[in-house]
Amino acid sequence: MQIEDKIRKAYEDSIRVKEQFFRENIKLIKEVAEIIAKTLNEGSKILIFGNGGSATDASHIAAEFVNRFKRERPGLPAIALNTDMAVITAIANDYDYSEVFSKQIKALGTSGDIAIGISTSGSSRNVIKAVEVAKKRGLKTIAFTSIRGEKLISKVDYAFAVPSEDTPRIQETHITLGHILCELVEDILFELPATKKKVK
Repeated sequence: MQIEDKIRKAYEDSIRVKEQFFRENIKLIKEVAEIIAKTLNEGSKILIFGNGGSATDASHIAAEFVNRFKRERPGLPAIALNTDMAVITAIANDYDYSEVFSKQIKALGTSGDIAIGISTSGSSRNVIKAVEVAKKRGLKTIAFTSIRGEKLISKVDYAFAVPSEDTPRIQETHITLGHILCELVEDILFELPATKKKVK
């Protein structure tokens, strides 16, 4: 296959996967955006976590909430649990790598918060354990995963499963989903006049 053909196939596959995913999940995206906005408006926070590329997606999405996305507005409380190397390595060394997110959920999560677990495979033990702990503690749980992600999907309140088994295509869809959720939450909290804005 020629280089030009590889480029064309990559972007065409990415477009195809995204089109199918967003066509099938419009109502769920709207519902989850409203839940996130309500959660933040009530003074609760978002905890996001994942491994590898999903860790960087978690950090990226948290930064969009904390700083800003498309409009000037107050910061919104979101924490990526994969960013503090001292915490992660301490937990992994003293206990087990499967505990690196669940122990942080126990320390930082409170009832009413949201936990977003990101796993392209849907079988990451530390992500699954974290959403299990989050649910027991009264957090609302959301998964970003793929069609392979039955284990994770079965553990959460709301699941976004990208219709692909190709990790790059899954991750590209996850970050687009994150951007759309950020934009919708900003619109709900800081643009729509009917919303009572508690966030300062």
